Amino acid sequence: MTRPSGAILNKHAGTCALVLDGDEVKARLMAERIETKAPVHVDWVRFTVLLRRTDVLGVETPSTPDVFDPSFDVEPWSVREIEQYNERRARLVRYLHDLPDADQAPAAQAFALAQQVASILGADFSVCPDIKKGHDFYKHRYSIERAGTECGWVGFLASGDSPRQRAQSETLHCNLYGSACTFADHGWRDHLATLVDDVQGKLTRVDLALDFFDGLQGGMERVKADYEAGLCDVYGKRPKCNLVGDWCSGKGRSFYVGSKEAGKQTNLYEKGHQLFGLDDQSGWVRAELRYGNKLRFLSTDMLRNPQNYFAGASDWHAALLREAESRAVPVGVPVEKELQAQTITAEVSRNLKWLRDVAGNSLALAFQWLPESDFMELVTGRDMPGRLRRFKRDELQAHYSARIVTSRLDALATHSCS
Repeated sequence: MTRPSGAILNKHAGTCALVLDGDEVKARLMAERIETKAPVHVDWVRFTVLLRRTDVLGVETPSTPDVFDPSFDVEPWSVREIEQYNERRARLVRYLHDLPDADQAPAAQAFALAQQVASILGADFSVCPDIKKGHDFYKHRYSIERAGTECGWVGFLASGDSPRQRAQSETLHCNLYGSACTFADHGWRDHLATLVDDVQGKLTRVDLALDFFDGLQGGMERVKADYEAGLCDVYGKRPKCNLVGDWCSGKGRSFYVGSKEAGKQTNLYEKGHQLFGLDDQSGWVRAELRYGNKLRFLSTDMLRNPQNYFAGASDWHAALLREAESRAVPVGVPVEKELQAQTITAEVSRNLKWLRDVAGNSLALAFQWLPESDFMELVTGRDMPGRLRRFKRDELQAHYSARIVTSRLDALATHSCS
């Protein structure tokens, strides 16, 4: 993932800068909690929009507002502000005209999307008109900035020519860091959700954060104990875990539950140590639930009602929310099991077809003439074929059993007809 390089995340920044930023972050989060009457904070958002195939001719950047119009609802601009605005606009026009013709429409659309997002975040946010090198396999990006520091970006065009990247080149991608989400105006989540719906966008990542500013009962050791006791299990299955940081001295610890590959991961970590340094005594712990769109559909309602989706992640998440003296209507984000089931069925069918067409004669001969012990030694104790290793053994067993039952029924039906 691409992260900003601001002072909050810069481990080499001075202690004073970290403390100042930490206090400001905490104040903003507490103000949001009071305003929304809900403790769950949206801390990261990514979404993708299909590129519209429009002619670049006629696509222009917004003109300078008429600051002397009495209906204009902001303070009149100074002469210097107007000059700066016109300079930025002229730079953008030059960049657009320097691009190849095929790239101009995507660039104009990306800039327009970045402006829409910046206006939703608030007056402190702006779009840098310079076209910068892209991230995450996008060729170019426009930076969304606050106080001169990038806190998000909109990428366009692909950096390569593989089939996957050719498909990516048909999209625009918006990535909003935690710093944008933290310092955005109240109400930004609802407005952003509406924008994503309006442009028929697709959420690809949403992080939901629950902060315990004065510490979590039992601390980080309790989190590890909860996991070991099975409290983090989902439908009887235990997710992966990963411990990061200095657990011996209790400094800068993180406990990860789940995985990015599964599209659902929760990180409980010592937020106070991250913001204020390892000597911080506040006990501030954050539970950050990270949803991705791998085998999942992320609804824009996650932006409007984040507490419901935090509670719906598991009974353990719902219990954490109750400890923050908040309740919600749990809403889950299930894995698209039908798609995976179809994938397993296809792979099982392909494997059986290969066995029949390629190795069937040899296998039949060995079964007929080899002693039973030699035959069993031949076919047991082997690794699974490479294409099937990504599936669980119980899933494969169920699908192979289903194939056997189906084959028997087909054979009976054929026999009855004859």
